[in-house]
Amino acid sequence: MKEKLYEIPLNDAMDENDECPFCYLERKAEQELMDFALGSCASYMESDTRESTDQEGFCRTHQKKMFDYGNALGNGWILKTYYKKLIKEMKEEFGSFAPQKTSLKDRLTKKVSNGNSVRDWVTSREKTCYICDRFSKRYERYVVTFFHLYKNDSAFREKLTKSKGFCFHHFGDLLSGADKYLTDGERKEFYPILFQLMEENMERMSGDIDWFIEKFDYINKDADWKQSKDAIQRGMQKIRGGYPADPVYKLK
Repeated sequence: MKEKLYEIPLNDAMDENDECPFCYLERKAEQELMDFALGSCASYMESDTRESTDQEGFCRTHQKKMFDYGNALGNGWILKTYYKKLIKEMKEEFGSFAPQKTSLKDRLTKKVSNGNSVRDWVTSREKTCYICDRFSKRYERYVVTFFHLYKNDSAFREKLTKSKGFCFHHFGDLLSGADKYLTDGERKEFYPILFQLMEENMERMSGDIDWFIEKFDYINKDADWKQSKDAIQRGMQKIRGGYPADPVYKLK
């Protein structure tokens, strides 16, 4: 079966034999978005990019990763116009703000009033992130493609059954995706495959951690590490996703 362009990332991720192919896709996509926002292409100087970063901002996690990335001037330019837009909006919110009166009952019960327009504005600003928002759209396409390949590509299904399964986070996303993209009959076939894959690989991971601990016993000091030398970071990934042992991603 001839591979289509949009299928390549999924097949590449499966070929990596990672603890979770979606973790692999997530890391790759995030790094590409960091390179785009702050890398040598200098997209932060383009008006359309700055308009988007001014509107969406960055979450706490990606703000830190952008700082670690190493382009201080690029971060400075992004913050420059973001601050100007934020201050303008803030002044408008302050100007139209009228605190709601608290009822006697709410004062006695110390109930917090729900009607605070400035707080609602702050909350809305914190819900968006230039990198998260773009990755979210890309990730949904990955999930759609996963089920497309599962239904139409026997080679992909074979890769799936021989894989190391998924982290718990992305396992949950696949369960939701199956309900959305598979028919009743397809789900009846898919769930046993996925459940067996998860059970086998969670047991494998648990065994690796067990042996990692056993290696600290004096009687095992000369024994082979087997697959357990990196069991801690892989075990953490399997539970929550991501790559705990990854070094900081920096501007090349």
